[in-house]
Amino acid sequence: MTSRVTEPMQLSVIVPVLNEASGIGELIAHLTPLQAAGAQLILVDGGSRDTTPSQVQAAGLTLIRAPRGRARQMNAGAAAATGELLLFLHADTRLPADALAQLTEALKQGARWGRFDVCIAGRSAWLALIAAMMNLRSRLTGIATGDQAIFVHRDLFSALGGYAPIPLMEDVELTTRLRQASQPACLRTRVTTSGRRWEKHGIARTVLLMWSLRLRYFFGADPAQLALAYGYPPVADDV
Repeated sequence: MTSRVTEPMQLSVIVPVLNEASGIGELIAHLTPLQAAGAQLILVDGGSRDTTPSQVQAAGLTLIRAPRGRARQMNAGAAAATGELLLFLHADTRLPADALAQLTEALKQGARWGRFDVCIAGRSAWLALIAAMMNLRSRLTGIATGDQAIFVHRDLFSALGGYAPIPLMEDVELTTRLRQASQPACLRTRVTTSGRRWEKHGIARTVLLMWSLRLRYFFGADPAQLALAYGYPPVADDV
């Protein structure tokens, strides 16, 4: 991934990881050009029991450790970041080739936070429709999911206190507060995220599960219980 920008931008890319040994090499290869272009890369390990940490360190990337949970891990990464713009990237999501140029232009246009459109990689033709609906919903509501590579100016992120330390829906919770502060930059350039969960558990079943979890969250359900329903193992201090 290479991109030429006319003005330098201080960007910190924060990636929470947990037991990603099978795919961490491909992730590192994807991220390395960003580092060469001047971005700060921070991978935050939540207690991996495989070779994820050693592979990251062997590649010369910054690795920090934090309690398990995307919100906690991303907050820890943000605390260690030095960039003016923070970009939170899931380990199975890939940025477009012109990501740096897109982010630079968004900042020039006055954006304080935003997200990319998303496409979902996989065999099923239904994944394209699901991605289109995700993008439309996000554009209409101003709410983004972590799969869309949320980015936010560090001053705004700090002012809002970062991610709420909840085990699920941390992205919805944060972007709800961000939307109250300013409108997002909804970049039409797409990141690519893995469709492995949809294909493993079934398209219809996964869609219904995700919508039911969002509905339950909207009506005040405990995020810890939602995380269990989603399939996350419990974290001791969440239950």
